Amino acid sequence: MATLDQKDRQIIRTLQRDGRMSNQDLAEAVNLSPSPCLRRLRNLEKSGVISGFSARANAKLYGLGMEIFVRIRLERHHQEVVQTFERQVLAMPEVLECHMMTGQVDYQLRVLVAGLDAYEHFIRNKIHPIGGVGSIETSFVYGTVKQTAVFPDLG
Repeated sequence: MATLDQKDRQIIRTLQRDGRMSNQDLAEAVNLSPSPCLRRLRNLEKSGVISGFSARANAKLYGLGMEIFVRIRLERHHQEVVQTFERQVLAMPEVLECHMMTGQVDYQLRVLVAGLDAYEHFIRNKIHPIGGVGSIETSFVYGTVKQTAVFPDLG
């Protein structure tokens, strides 16, 4: 496991805000010269602390106007049931996130679809056929107060 210092964390948070900035701009933002900044960045990538870069896009403008949180409880927790469920979910492009949970449900999925018909199709044709699902609870997102990819400062 990589040990990060405050400067490494500052580089990460700065890139989380703007992953397209040049090394020169990054170095200025974190108060380093470009060469040591690039060396730190490469080390963060090599160690797996930074696992990639991506573009944040507006899902509604993309055509995926419905965001849904789906909570799933399995009937049984046998290894085969769990593995089958997780393997199937990994193959579903509608599922952006799948978290194993403590409490009343086993999994929480964050799902994006075009609309209610697409969500019905998703449940009927992708979740129900998996088998071993005991219950499905759905919450539709009607607004977002905060959404960030920037980690909090530990210092």
